[in-house]
Amino acid sequence: MNSPLFIFCLWINLLISSSLTWASPEQDRKQIQAFYQQLFPQLQLADYAQGVYAIDSDAKNSWQAIEEFPPYEFALEEGKALFYRPFNNGARYADCFPNQGIAIAQNYPYWDAQKQSIVTLASALNDCRLQNHLPALPYTKGKITKLLAYMAFTSRGQLIRTIIPEHSPQALNAYEQGKAYFYQRRGQLNFSCASCHIDNAGKFIRSEILSPALGHTTHWPAYRLNTGEMGTLHRRFMACNKLIRAPIDAAQSPALRQLEFFLSYIANGLPLNGPSTRK
Repeated sequence: MNSPLFIFCLWINLLISSSLTWASPEQDRKQIQAFYQQLFPQLQLADYAQGVYAIDSDAKNSWQAIEEFPPYEFALEEGKALFYRPFNNGARYADCFPNQGIAIAQNYPYWDAQKQSIVTLASALNDCRLQNHLPALPYTKGKITKLLAYMAFTSRGQLIRTIIPEHSPQALNAYEQGKAYFYQRRGQLNFSCASCHIDNAGKFIRSEILSPALGHTTHWPAYRLNTGEMGTLHRRFMACNKLIRAPIDAAQSPALRQLEFFLSYIANGLPLNGPSTRK
């Protein structure tokens, strides 16, 4: 016989998958957080910034041991050096950002009314390069992960603050597109993001525990133990689509920026703790 908790979680899941088509972003956020609160009652909201480590104690112990000498440490040092190194014209990355780029990562992504598009921290770094007549960096690995690692590190503990401007149907539409992408089934396996990270959060897939969607944007860039290098959030999005044998949207494509916008909004109030280490 099904437990009351199972029935409640099933009801909430049905509510999420159906009623979110008309709910406001704030209603989405509250409903999703309420779902996880019932699914994992032992967790506080801030715990979700730890990703899967919040619900997998063995993995958390390993992660905490790795954090004594984190493998992303080299990226922080190189990222800081790159961030303040002058370009050929004397400008620096730091000059392209408010507060010289320190403790601002929590404000990304955001809707840029002038550009009529979502600006992510990674896209802002490449915008800076283009403004200074330099070619864009690849968005999945390499130098951009080091720059992002340094900027994320300066923002540790800052609470995510993703804003959908009032009276901006374009910004709301971008959010809705990201939400639709999250729930849309695709690929040969007919999976959506929600299939793993809402429907089956906390369950095993092979030897891995599926993480909650809440908090997915808090800890990037990440050093991936399975690849032995730093990677970006969008690289992880792309890997997920590959795993379900779906068409792979490019890093920083409109679709993946919209997905990040949605995931970041529902994570409002969570602390940033990037860069991080993940399997």
